[in-house]
Amino acid sequence: MKKISLILLGCLITTIGVIILKHSNIVTGGTAGLSLSITYLTHLPFALIFFLINLPFYVFSVLRMGWNFTISTIGAVSILSLMTAVDQWLPNFSIPMLVGAVLGGLLIGIGLSIVFINGSSLGGANILALFLQKRYNVNPGQINFIFDLIVVVSSIYSVGLIRGLCSILSIFVTAKVISYYKNEIALKTTQRSVKKEAYAA
Repeated sequence: MKKISLILLGCLITTIGVIILKHSNIVTGGTAGLSLSITYLTHLPFALIFFLINLPFYVFSVLRMGWNFTISTIGAVSILSLMTAVDQWLPNFSIPMLVGAVLGGLLIGIGLSIVFINGSSLGGANILALFLQKRYNVNPGQINFIFDLIVVVSSIYSVGLIRGLCSILSIFVTAKVISYYKNEIALKTTQRSVKKEAYAA
């Protein structure tokens, strides 16, 4: 129950970060950033786009991370999709780009770290980052930053150069926060692997 509560908390914090970025009219990386870019271009609901984009990544998750992690990730992605849907009922407001970039990036980094530490992810490159950390001890913050940077650079068309630069600042802050918690994330991942092997034996 504690694990589920912490994943919910991580999703809530990440949701607030995503909403802040949306009202700053900037994007983040990964599938969340890609979803925001599509939302700006098509005006379709973020929650729906975010959920659909993550579907292909579940196949990789099942093959490389196992069913428990995948089911937990599907649950976390679904929860985040539902939570971000609340934004459509919020009053219209705007946040300065720099404030939104730093605050949104900080909250997303904290939220993702909580989700990672508790054996889940929010889909997309998060899954690959945790897999590479588990298999090769690669810093998940660095992996997330590389993939996020690709998404943000490709999204400059929809948000413009200045907002694109603020978006890069946002994912840099997110990557730094995740990197700060990388040892705790690695420790929890190792402990789960040991428990799983002991159970199988």
